[in-house]
Amino acid sequence: MSATTSEEQSFSPGLAGITAGETAIATTHDELRYRGYPIEQLAEQSTYEEVVYLLLEGELPTSEQLAAFKTDLIARRVVPEQLWALIHLLPSGSNMMDVLRTSVSFLGSFSHGGPKEAARDVVAKLPTIVAGAWRVLSRSGDPVVPSHDLPHAANFFYMLRGKVPPKEDLRVFDTSLILYAEHEFNASAFAARVTVSTLSDLWSGITSAIGTLKGPLHGGANEESMRMLQAIGTPDKAESYIMGELQAKHLIMGFGHRVYKNGDQRARILKECMTELGVRWHETKWAEISQIVEDVMAREKHLYPNVDFPCGPTYYLLGLPIELYTPIFVMARSAGWSAHIIEQLEHNRIFRPNSQYTGVERREYVPIDKRS
Repeated sequence: MSATTSEEQSFSPGLAGITAGETAIATTHDELRYRGYPIEQLAEQSTYEEVVYLLLEGELPTSEQLAAFKTDLIARRVVPEQLWALIHLLPSGSNMMDVLRTSVSFLGSFSHGGPKEAARDVVAKLPTIVAGAWRVLSRSGDPVVPSHDLPHAANFFYMLRGKVPPKEDLRVFDTSLILYAEHEFNASAFAARVTVSTLSDLWSGITSAIGTLKGPLHGGANEESMRMLQAIGTPDKAESYIMGELQAKHLIMGFGHRVYKNGDQRARILKECMTELGVRWHETKWAEISQIVEDVMAREKHLYPNVDFPCGPTYYLLGLPIELYTPIFVMARSAGWSAHIIEQLEHNRIFRPNSQYTGVERREYVPIDKRS
């Protein structure tokens, strides 16, 4: 068999089904596991800071290690004043994903440590950027200085609103960060790995990942799912709305997944959190509408929710601006991206795949005065 024939047979659009590398960080085979730990156990028993440590260091921390890790993250929360000056130059209403991409690239100029140091900086500083940039660009106030003692989730709300919600709400938000923290060779993680495979730095890899997540085929479904629920408005309109969208061949955001064909474990976990949150705040209509949408999609398309679908109403019930849902995804996933970048650099080989040429066959150059 010729080399060309062999390459043609291995071609798969979008690399679907192609194994592009090895990782010890997470797997989606059979169930989602981070470093071997099932996502259900981490979501129920762990905290986001502990999961970040696990992803970056490979093992769950001891009490002493976790305390030291939290202290280190807290010390890294403050961003350079020059960044706020840059953000003030951006147009009001700028897309927050553009703001994050620009901010992370800018911060790379201030970094002098290796990838593990940079990873901690990224995880610690992104919530400061998301909350502060939103306050600046939405004209709701100046950035709030990060707390020196609040946990990761609580500090984000404090910087965004100036106050901390009830502990039950914080637990739901922390759980969402755990669920979003990592997901194997997804498009943004792969983009980050490709970038640093050239021996570029972590900041370049994270910038590439943010740019990749901005695309609506990868990120943004949590925002669009909530806007869809708002458009539906009430449970009695849910079925007719979805049927109309399907008949118009419109995409229903938050359903289906390249990896999960029978449902996303993360969606089930977050759906339960969202339902309990609605009961606690006496606003159950979002859970009711969501269930009807799920039922119609399962019946008509045999499609099931991914984690973005329940995330929309969960964040809405937590009082978070819809425009921040994907940036919060970035905050959470920065841990997984960083772990992938570190792993890539430790066992590096530059990514240089082949392509299947579909252009014209070989032809001879014709001087310009002889062209008709």
